Amino acid sequence: MTPPSNQPVCGVCATKLVKNGKTSAGRTRWRCKSCGSSATQSRADISRRAELSWFLDWLLGRAIQSDFGLTDRGFRKKTAWCWEIEVPQPGPTGEIHRQVIFDGTYFSGWCVLIAHKGQHVLGWQWCDQEKKAAWEALLKQLPAPDVVVTDGGTGLRAALDQQWRHTRIQRCYFHIYAAVRRHTTLAPRLPAGQEILGLTRDLMRVRDLDAAVAWMGAYASWEARWESFLKQRTYARAGVDRPSWVKPNQAWWYTHIRLRRVQGLYRQLLRDRSLFTWLEDRFHTEGSATVERTTSRLEGGPNNAIKHLLRGHRGLSESHARSAVDWLLNTMIEHPHDPWMLAHRHREGTAEPARRRFIAEEHIGPATYGTAATAEEGLWGRSGWAGMP
Repeated sequence: MTPPSNQPVCGVCATKLVKNGKTSAGRTRWRCKSCGSSATQSRADISRRAELSWFLDWLLGRAIQSDFGLTDRGFRKKTAWCWEIEVPQPGPTGEIHRQVIFDGTYFSGWCVLIAHKGQHVLGWQWCDQEKKAAWEALLKQLPAPDVVVTDGGTGLRAALDQQWRHTRIQRCYFHIYAAVRRHTTLAPRLPAGQEILGLTRDLMRVRDLDAAVAWMGAYASWEARWESFLKQRTYARAGVDRPSWVKPNQAWWYTHIRLRRVQGLYRQLLRDRSLFTWLEDRFHTEGSATVERTTSRLEGGPNNAIKHLLRGHRGLSESHARSAVDWLLNTMIEHPHDPWMLAHRHREGTAEPARRRFIAEEHIGPATYGTAATAEEGLWGRSGWAGMP
């Protein structure tokens, strides 16, 4: 009969052990009445679970390394194995979401692309830049939603055209404002720039379809009013400064190129119908929008948490920083992976196969001639000064 798991047996003769006091470290000592051997029992799983809990409290919480009764070096030594645990992506559920918010954040030469549904993280992808291939790898993990909220990156747009052709797009208003402000500055000198900056600020106040129609009418009036102004050209001649973006052999260029770029931005948004997607009737329930008009939930949620985490752990290596971000994002998915299950899976995957022990049988009988070197023959290797007085 197999003894209960909490009753240890002797490793020499397999006899049941009995308690025999404690060691100087406070652990229970066990003794075999049959052969007299003594041993202590250790629960590696309990120790590992505690170390993983310390590691996550320090990495994701407010604890510092000295809070766990160890020196800083001792803590790092105890928890070094935790960095090797791989955090997997969320498992596919097949749910088709109303909206998916996409954005990427950079640190230490890396970029992590995140898909967010407004309440939870849906998945993420590591890359060096927000390229089409990286976005495609993330899009393939998810079913196509009704609407995608994006900051307008070209890599994501190319991936959407390839993977999710029938998904509507909503451009983030804050990123539109940032793009316009980059061209006009916060204090434009020209009246045309002042007006388009004011229209962009008014865009942030649009709340219904009537206001959206009024805004598009105001924008059309701005284009008509400044049409000839925006077409003004500057010709290359002596005494005229050539801007850095003008090609060396270019004979002329548009004088107000920055305002023309703002014009091109808005024309593209209106042509793609990605400016007021969130106001469409099918994306409203009981008078409230079910689609975001900005990426703020992602920017102020996971992206901000990642920056805060890495600021609090300055000096992490690249691999450790990526692992820390993976652990953080795991806490933000709808059904987070159990850390101990991940650790257990990692230990099973990295465990070395048990080595068989071969014990040579002792030969009984008179010694025979052998080839091994003996001390009497003076053939053993020596070191030091032989014969030193």
